[in-house]
Amino acid sequence: MSLARRIIPCLDTDGERVVKGVNFVALRDAGDPVALAARYNAAGADELVVLDIAASRDRRPTFLETIRRAAAELSIPLTAGGGIRTLDDARAVVRAGADKITVNTAAVLRPELISELSAEFGSQAVVLAIDAKRNDAKGNGAGWTVTVRGGRELTTLDAVDWATRGAELGAGEILLTSVDRDGTQRGFDIPLTAAISGKISVPVIASGGAKVPLHFVEIFRDGLADAALAASIFHDDTQSIRALKAFLASCDIQVRLPC
Repeated sequence: MSLARRIIPCLDTDGERVVKGVNFVALRDAGDPVALAARYNAAGADELVVLDIAASRDRRPTFLETIRRAAAELSIPLTAGGGIRTLDDARAVVRAGADKITVNTAAVLRPELISELSAEFGSQAVVLAIDAKRNDAKGNGAGWTVTVRGGRELTTLDAVDWATRGAELGAGEILLTSVDRDGTQRGFDIPLTAAISGKISVPVIASGGAKVPLHFVEIFRDGLADAALAASIFHDDTQSIRALKAFLASCDIQVRLPC
């Protein structure tokens, strides 16, 4: 029996507020993280991801308080990350109420961090976030490069190779975001997601570009994703999670239907 596909809202936080942008820039206020967490918990979300995009400005205490308050509203798993560079950072986030921790830039700079986190918390609690940018702007399948620091810096890492290595090092899940599709509402990057999902055995969460229910059908059927993450369409009430899951079920895609 195949596992149910998951629908995951994402809260990008800057201080005490949720923000959303396009292609990782032009951020706008999108609401209160605790209120949104409660809303998505009641709406039938399978998990919630909270990312601190202001971690580089050393706002860790604010982020930990946000995690504590959001976790108190949830009966679903909570994944949190942003600025996690050490085991102590991860422990603090878990103590605040996160079920899983996610790392990105720090893992690129020091891949051993993935193994350390896996040894401490178990691979099921370690999510490797990959922000990938298409090498060819025309989109003819020339490959994708890993970016860091909120999509602002290119690395020399191939996204497919890095996902493979991350899984080998102990990541239990890949959170894969298309920098090119982020916030555009033009649909997920199906070739990118399929390239990585077909290469590794751990679950892949697709992110970036969702707007209409058909986009989710495509990413599950053609992109081979195990879960799909979205932000603005849920924050702005463009799409109901309940209605989205009902549509997916009508398309014979297995999901957990809300009570």
